Amino acid sequence: MSALSPKQNNSDVLVIEDDPKIVELLSLHLRDIGLITEAVSSGNRGLKRALESEYKLIILDLMLPGLDGLEICKKIRTMDKHIPILMLTAKSEELDKVLGLELGADDYITKPFSIRELLARVKAILRRADNYSDSSGQPAGKLLNFGELQIDLEKRIVSLAGRKIELTAKEYDLLVLFAGNPGRAFNRQQLLDAVWEYQFDGYHHTVNSHINRLRSKIEADPSEPRYIKTVWGFGYRFAEANEL
Repeated sequence: MSALSPKQNNSDVLVIEDDPKIVELLSLHLRDIGLITEAVSSGNRGLKRALESEYKLIILDLMLPGLDGLEICKKIRTMDKHIPILMLTAKSEELDKVLGLELGADDYITKPFSIRELLARVKAILRRADNYSDSSGQPAGKLLNFGELQIDLEKRIVSLAGRKIELTAKEYDLLVLFAGNPGRAFNRQQLLDAVWEYQFDGYHHTVNSHINRLRSKIEADPSEPRYIKTVWGFGYRFAEANEL
């Protein structure tokens, strides 16, 4: 956790973007769905605001003066594991989109974007954030136990051998989906649809990178996973009781 103590403020969304026209557009349409925005135009200032105050969502441009969006995303995830991040990218920044998702961004949207798509993605992110305790369809308050791995769905706490494991929002969502369905095999598109709630066209490698990071946190030997198994030629599944 950050050494700073995040404070409540009057804004719901922090927009870190140096194009004033995009900031104005975002502020206008987010206000239409009841969200108040705060805008910052430099990377350094944006990171400072992200760490010193609490927000429901950060909308983060990739190319910024000072720190770029990838570095900001990385630092936020190091200091604050749970705040949702929507990254803004250009069509030419294909590799950076992937890196952003691998560093812990919850979603990205490509400029120029439609307002309808932007609002749909914002609503999906916030809906997931509001429903962590019920994201697997399990009763709120239920504890899921798998050997040394325990998931508290009400408190959204994951622990391994009594040690709390810090997960990003997407890592947690993936784990709860798997743990709520032991033995069921999911292909990558099914995981994208279930966890991201809409299709990332061609971005199946996003699933791979998130699962690799999740395995690095919960598996004693990620190359020989105990919990999240690879189903060769198809996708992934969570271990059944007799395999643990």
